[in-house]
Amino acid sequence: MNTTSQPLESQIPSIAPSVIHSRWGQLVLGLVCMMAISSPQYVWTLMTHPLSTKLGITLPEVQVAFSLLIILQTFFSPFQGSLIDRFGPRLLISVGTVLSGLSWVLAAQATSAMMLYLAYGVVGGLGTGIVYVGVIGLMVRWFPAQRGFAAGAVAAGYGFGAIITTFPVSTSLHTRGLDATLWIFGIAFALIGFVASQGLSVPRGAAPAAVDRGAADPLDMQPAHMLKTPIFWLMFVMMCMMSTSGLMVISQMATFAHDFGVGKATVFGLAALPLALTIDRFTNGITRPLFGWISDRAGRENTMCFAFALEGVAMTLWLLTRSDPLIFVLLSGVVFFGWGEIFSLFPSTLTDTFGTRYATANYGWLYIAQGIGAVFGGPLAALLHQHAGSWMPVFGSAIALDLGAAVLAILVLKPGRARFIAARRAQANSPMVV
Repeated sequence: MNTTSQPLESQIPSIAPSVIHSRWGQLVLGLVCMMAISSPQYVWTLMTHPLSTKLGITLPEVQVAFSLLIILQTFFSPFQGSLIDRFGPRLLISVGTVLSGLSWVLAAQATSAMMLYLAYGVVGGLGTGIVYVGVIGLMVRWFPAQRGFAAGAVAAGYGFGAIITTFPVSTSLHTRGLDATLWIFGIAFALIGFVASQGLSVPRGAAPAAVDRGAADPLDMQPAHMLKTPIFWLMFVMMCMMSTSGLMVISQMATFAHDFGVGKATVFGLAALPLALTIDRFTNGITRPLFGWISDRAGRENTMCFAFALEGVAMTLWLLTRSDPLIFVLLSGVVFFGWGEIFSLFPSTLTDTFGTRYATANYGWLYIAQGIGAVFGGPLAALLHQHAGSWMPVFGSAIALDLGAAVLAILVLKPGRARFIAARRAQANSPMVV
């Protein structure tokens, strides 16, 4: 029997018990894999000062590692998607989880900025990117009628994961130091992710590529054609705007919390900063399936407008009340509640617009916007703060991006997308089409 067209892993027996091969079992395993790779991004802010002190480099230089992490995670998404289709999700996700944990172990050995960039940025970025794209792509195959829910659920795992690790990492940094913390947690992340990934499998009878094989949808458009449409680039710019504002907060939060005077404060008997980070991870996770569900009923652009504006308003209030530890903690959760939904709203809007057949490959291209946001929200935001000597212009820029994206969603994207879809359907129904 010819097996050359099947993913390599289909020829390798799974060690997982049969119960795991239900779609809900696969969803749980996908969640665990996503949680195992979430800390490199969402706990990064706790390590910026220790890394700066250890390596003797400035904050903008440290933030280059974070930007590399996001850039490598996102810019290679189309390529990683093709590898996953070729070799199968279980094999590639296994490799990705190990690389993600290994990046922390290697970062503990870094003695220069370049070593940090290679370890945390390059190795970590490639590892997390493979897992993220692979899990999302696998779940939409297991849940063909509930793609939005499945993608939002596992994307929530990426946001939720750091809830478990924020306080332990913060405590370990104070008691064990930077290097030991990176060693211990890096090994733990690699082991947990690798074990969970061994139970992953494709649905029986599924084609090697995550595409629909049914009747052609007039909206189905390959990436090469999608990239030529203005409506895609409008969504790309909007996702860049929202990614920039959110990643600015994620990457710089520990720094501006200290500058605002709340870095060492306590709230409800707990340290304010790790408490805020823990709450943020929860709201950042729950918002993804929640706003995805709302958008199914209220409309994609209407939901975008509300959520994006919510982040902008919350960030404004956050800035105005920045010296109050309690309000700082609470509003940080609202800020992330208005940001994390981009990982459910943009994929679902993109699929609504360009069809399901090439949804995974198409989203790989849109996901590059997250990498661009990492550059603007990471080192460039740190440079702006360094030159201005204040966080005001940084926050002002992020607020403007949030509110601008909200306006674009309702006034430009909504009517533009409606015209595009109507034109595609009319073209498909035209007897002149061949």
